[in-house]
Amino acid sequence: QLQASGGGLVQPGGSLRLSCAASGRTVSRYVMGWFRQAPGKEREEVSCISRTTGRALYSDSIKGRFTISRDNAENVMYLQMNILKPEDTALYYCAAARGFMGSTCPRTYEFWGQGTLVTVSS
Repeated sequence: QLQASGGGLVQPGGSLRLSCAASGRTVSRYVMGWFRQAPGKEREEVSCISRTTGRALYSDSIKGRFTISRDNAENVMYLQMNILKPEDTALYYCAAARGFMGSTCPRTYEFWGQGTLVTVSS
C-alpha cells in the first residue's frame, strides 16, 4: 500500500514537499513515480526515480522546480516542489512500477497511492 501525503494550500512561488510512504512493500524493489491530475485534465506523469541509483526523469512542465528523491531505508519517496504555480494545482499520486526505467519512465505502474491535493492560489 502506498500513502501519499503533504498536500495543501500554498501561495504562488511557495514550496511543498510530498511524501509517499509504503507499507507492506519494499520500495527499493520498484521504480517509483509521481503523477498528477488537474480538474478536467488527463493524468500526467511528472517524475520517476530509479530503484537504487536515484536517477530521475522529469516532465518539462516541472523540470527545474521539482525534485524527486527516495529513502529506501525508510521506505519513503518524496517530491520537493518549489516555485509553485497555479497550474500545478492538482491531485498528486505516487505509484510503483515493477518494470524498468530507461530513457523514459515505465509504461505501467502496478501499485498506486490514493492521492494528495495540492492547491496553489493567492
